[in-house]
Amino acid sequence: MKAIHYVFCLFTALMLTTFSSRAAGEEDFKEFLQKFTSSASFQYSRVKFPLKSPIALLQDDGETEQTFPFTREKWALLDGETLKEGHTTEEEGGVYISHFTVNEPAHKEFEAGYEESEPSLRIVFELEDGKWYVTDCYNDWYNFDLPISELEETIHTVQEENKAFEELHP
Repeated sequence: MKAIHYVFCLFTALMLTTFSSRAAGEEDFKEFLQKFTSSASFQYSRVKFPLKSPIALLQDDGETEQTFPFTREKWALLDGETLKEGHTTEEEGGVYISHFTVNEPAHKEFEAGYEESEPSLRIVFELEDGKWYVTDCYNDWYNFDLPISELEETIHTVQEENKAFEELHP
């Protein structure tokens, strides 16, 4: 009987140790997201620049595509409201939807935009070595309607908004 008790205790200790080390090794996504949206320095540290997809804009001829790496200088910091799931009906009648379209243990994709139109925001999160990172993004700041000649001005505007975010959420 003592042997059975000893084996049971040993097995329980082993299971608790395994569970604790696994849990301690993987970052909780909700906790990550809360910190990600409330700290500019943390957010910058968890975006894998340059992102997988470059920014694609049309040249002045309206047909030729030109790409630019999606680097830190072009990143628009994201707050908690931006990454909040929900449905909002606008006064004009449009419905703005924001939700996770993929919600797997090591891969999540968030999309936001008006119903029955292309998303205006798409963020890809991936779990790498137990930590969450943004690995890809589409942001409406840089869509095909943006003339290449206005790219630098848009980057400057994004950086100004980022400064305001950084003051509130260093």
